[in-house]
Amino acid sequence: MATRPPVCDFDRPAPDFTLPATDGGSYALADIAGPNGTLIMFICNHCPYVLAVLDRIIRDARDLQALGIGVAAICANDAQSHPADSFDNMAKLAEARGFPFPYLHDESQQVARAYGAACTPDFFGFNADLGLQYRGRLDASRASAGPEDLRRDLFEAMKQVAETGQGPRDQIASMGCSIKWKAA
Repeated sequence: MATRPPVCDFDRPAPDFTLPATDGGSYALADIAGPNGTLIMFICNHCPYVLAVLDRIIRDARDLQALGIGVAAICANDAQSHPADSFDNMAKLAEARGFPFPYLHDESQQVARAYGAACTPDFFGFNADLGLQYRGRLDASRASAGPEDLRRDLFEAMKQVAETGQGPRDQIASMGCSIKWKAA
């Protein structure tokens, strides 16, 4: 079932974290943060919304890193109910697709809850002071990739954040599969 996250809560501080990564390291928010901003993406391995645009996510991450934006992806899905999202499978996907960013595992789901992540993909774009400036979509794609010439909403918003410290006031929410929460 498709889920939409809420709109941007401007200047909300980025919750801190330290999580294990598929590259064998462990990363804190401070390790990810870039001089011109930070993008934290909640994604997973099995979601058709993520898979449809994964090449675009990778492209935009590289382009944003060139602008001084730090980038990381986090998978918080319950791997018991969704084995495709296990840490081993995360590592396989990151290696196969050549992720240019750390792919972090939030097994406890505490980081996803702290951020208020709702779906995959869910994008949180912060300025250099780690104040939230973007909580919108990648582009107008849905469960299948749209045309190649779609406006790059995420990239354009984060480019603006890198240049001005402020995100666009008009944002269109992302849409994707709900986070697969563990049973209480």
